[in-house]
Amino acid sequence: MSDKVKQTDKILQYMMDFGSISQLDALREFSCMRLASRIADLKRQGHRITSETVKGKNKYGEATHYSVYRLAEGE
Repeated sequence: MSDKVKQTDKILQYMMDFGSISQLDALREFSCMRLASRIADLKRQGHRITSETVKGKNKYGEATHYSVYRLAEGE
């Protein structure tokens, strides 16, 4: 059995510690390129996770949007 911590476990702990996670957070912290897939894995495990679409700007000042994921209340 491997002692390696799964990405899903790291993402879950990050949301518990910091309240939310975005794709950029996941990339910086865990080199996770497929956050939406890991969130789907966590949902299949029974975790209640909500998402919010946030509007922002990219480094060129152009409008963009991205998802921020949070554990649902009581999770």
